[in-house]
Amino acid sequence: MLRSGIGIALIASFVGLAGCATKERMIGTATGAAIGAAVSDGGKVGTLGGAMVGYGLGRVYEDRHSPK
Repeated sequence: MLRSGIGIALIASFVGLAGCATKERMIGTATGAAIGAAVSDGGKVGTLGGAMVGYGLGRVYEDRHSPK
């Protein structure tokens, strides 16, 4: 079960990374996917949900810390 969870987390993070524009969003997506997979014991919904939350947090971080 753990191996499939890790695989799902990696696939979800790579899919999320493909659509990301900045480093902050990529790091947020990958971290969120990993945390979501760990919390949901490799569940697809938890992994994807974590990736979406991580992407949002990366976007907020980017908005607050990028030069204007």
